[in-house]
Formats: sequence, C-alpha cells, structure tokens
Amino acid sequence: MTVGTQPDVSVIIGAYEAMPYLVECLASVEAQTIDPGRVEVVAVDDGSTDGTGEYLEEFAARAPMPVTVIRQENSGGPSGPRNVGLGKAAGRYVFFLDADDRLGPEALERMVAMADRNGTDVVLGRVEGVNRVPPKSMWDRTLERTDVFSSNIKFTLSAQKLFRRALLDRHGIRFDESLWTGEDALFTMEAYLRADGVSVLADHTCYYLVGREDGNHVTKKGGYTLRFDSARALMRLVADMVPAGPRRDSLMVRPFLITLLPQFGSRFLKDGDEVRRHKLELAEPLMDAYWTPGVARRLKVDERLRLHLVATRRTDLLPDVVEFVRAKKRPDAVLEKRGTRVYLAYPHFRSAAAGVPDEVYLAEPREARAVEGYREAAARSLLRRAARRVRRMLPSTGAGTGTGAAAA
Repeated sequence: MTVGTQPDVSVIIGAYEAMPYLVECLASVEAQTIDPGRVEVVAVDDGSTDGTGEYLEEFAARAPMPVTVIRQENSGGPSGPRNVGLGKAAGRYVFFLDADDRLGPEALERMVAMADRNGTDVVLGRVEGVNRVPPKSMWDRTLERTDVFSSNIKFTLSAQKLFRRALLDRHGIRFDESLWTGEDALFTMEAYLRADGVSVLADHTCYYLVGREDGNHVTKKGGYTLRFDSARALMRLVADMVPAGPRRDSLMVRPFLITLLPQFGSRFLKDGDEVRRHKLELAEPLMDAYWTPGVARRLKVDERLRLHLVATRRTDLLPDVVEFVRAKKRPDAVLEKRGTRVYLAYPHFRSAAAGVPDEVYLAEPREARAVEGYREAAARSLLRRAARRVRRMLPSTGAGTGTGAAAA
C-alpha cells in the first residue's frame, strides 16, 4: 500500500491465548485474493501469555500487507480489543476476525465488491462451522440489498461481518465494554438499524467458525445473570430505535428466543429454588416492558407457552412444559372451526386449574400446516369474511351516499 492510500478494508483481530489457532487464522488472511495493497491488519494482543503476541509480531514482519500489532494488558473480554483496533483502523470497511476462526478463500474481495456494487453499509458472508454450529436461516439465497426487517439477518448478530467504517464513526457505534456477553449483538443490531442497506453473500463461504478443542472461545460465556444483562441491553436498544408496533415486535423475537428463552429451558429443571426465583426476578421487568401479543404470535406454541408462563409468574407450571419438550413428545392437535384453527395441546391445555388462555396454544399457519386436516385457505377466507362484515358495519362516506361534500 503506497503512502497516503486508504486501504479498502481493515481486518481487526482481537487475540487472547489464541495459539495454535492463530496460525491458521493469519494464514487465511495471507491467502486472500484481494490485492495486499488494498488491505491492512490491526491485531490487538489482549495480554496473552502463550506466545500469541510474539506470533503476531512475527507475522507483521513477513506479511505482504501492512500489519499493526498492539499489545496491552488483559481487558477481560472481546469488546476492549475490538474497540482499540477500530480506533486504529484506516480502511473504508472493517472486518472483525476472531483469532480462533479463519476467512474463506476470496472472502474479503467478494464482500468488498458486493458493498461497493450495492452501496450497502454491512455485508454478511456465509458462515460454516468447524466443530461449532453456525447460524443457518439467513443463507437461503444471496441478497444484493436488504434490511433487518425483510430478512433473517437478525438471527446472526455476531461481529464477523464487513462494516462500512464511516457508518460506525458517524454514529459512534462501538462495542459496549460493560457487557461480558452479547456485546457483538448490540453492536451489530445498531449497525443493521442505521445502515443504508445490508447485503447477504450466501453462495460462497466467507467465514469458518472454529470450535476450540479446549472449549475456550474468545467470547466470555459467563453465568446466567450476564445473559439477562445482554437481553436487557438489546431490548432497550431496539425499543429506543424502533417505534412500538410490528417492526419492533419482529426484532424483539431475537432476544426473547435466543437469549431469554434458554434460561427457562432444560437448565431451569436443574436450577434450585433460589436461582429460579432470581431468574424470574430478572425476567419480570423485561416481560413487563417488551412482551407483547405481536412478539408472542411470531413464536412457536411451545416457545410462546414457556414465555407466557414467565410473563404471568406461573413458573410452577413451567417444569411440566419443559419436560414435555425435552422428551421430544408431540402434542395432540385439536382442530376446530372446520379445521381453520389448530391448537397444540401442550401441558395444561384447557386446564381449569392452570387457567392458561387458549390463544397461547393456537398454532400460527407456519406451524399449523404440518397438521393433517388444517384448512389454511378456509382460515384466510374466514378472516376475509370477518373483515367484510366489519366494513359493512362502519359508517359509509363519499358522494354516493348522500352524506358527502355535495350534501354538506
């Protein structure tokens, strides 16, 4: 890269005790097909003691692209190193690469080209897992331009994406160093919401998410209270940036489903009474503030039922439901209204003692379609007839009624 020339992309690597995985990580950077003059690496060693910092410096001495190595005392999490790297980055775009993981061939070249072609601010490259399970629902097809409301990208909020640096700087988007888990979800969701378009590159693997044999990943796992901190922060961000209504509900599905619900799944059965009470205490303000019928309708029946029981403080009923789901039992389907309604009879369905409303067990069409005898077309017809009846009951307006402008 000639002096004064801005690189196209800055690859930011936060590294802590990353050996020997760092070797393949850096090899994947060196093997990129993008011209080395168009890329820079900013690597932050977060107080490693296993030779990570020394290996980064060795790489910097021989790499074909400019490499900046920053060595600092351990910060305790991934946010600090990423923010330090972002502060030093000079590229038009930045890409956050975890030191455990590696880039796919041609990844940077393809993602930069896609962002330039479409003028989009964020690019998601297809992710594959190596001893880890990657997100899957957003890779059905390549999308040149989309947004967080029109696609499944809300289900991949990790930081390993291409971001236009001007977007991050303009809005001061940085990783929240007070969070010990979920900091990348907050960062990425804000970028999605502020972006002028997002691209999804689904037909080429750009990133390999690597599971370490020792189980220690860059992201700090932490206890259950940290998960509630993460959910609270993400819900607050969405509520601050998106007005109440269907669009907000569609985004709230993510923290409820991915972060909150697992706290009331199988692990809840193993929790002692004190932990169960504490979890309910932590969940209560979140359920009161953000749990809406619009969010509930977007979930499967078993997910909705568990969260309903949390929202209504009926966790005494929760173990029965969790056990049923964990055993992979199939609930009986109860068809009513000539097959246009399907209720899935999970535990406590129509129990007078439990008092859970029927609507909690009502399957939405995407889940009801698997039930033999369900009549989706008839259900839609029923809704249309109901809508017509409502319209007929409304006062008429217009010139043809004798009550319009001419008669006034």
